[in-house]
Amino acid sequence: MTVLIDRPAWPAHGTLWSHLVSDSSLEELHSFAAAQAIPRRGFDLDHYDVPAERYDDLVAAGAVPVGNRELVTRLRASGLRVSGRARRGLSPG
Repeated sequence: MTVLIDRPAWPAHGTLWSHLVSDSSLEELHSFAAAQAIPRRGFDLDHYDVPAERYDDLVAAGAVPVGNRELVTRLRASGLRVSGRARRGLSPG
């Protein structure tokens, strides 16, 4: 069971963002996020979006830094990945 984080590379709202995922369960992911005071509103179906300013703290707390490709590969292998098609179907309105 591992919580993974990619480098901040996704621009939005005036900063860069990382993705925080679990390679085993959403329960593990939510638990880690709550322990690190990451707001639940940052959860996007299979990952949390976290601002660049939190990256070092999350790694220090135990999130394992990985490249974007490895993050997606491990998320898919876990069975937790929400596909783009499913994501569009689940998005609000």
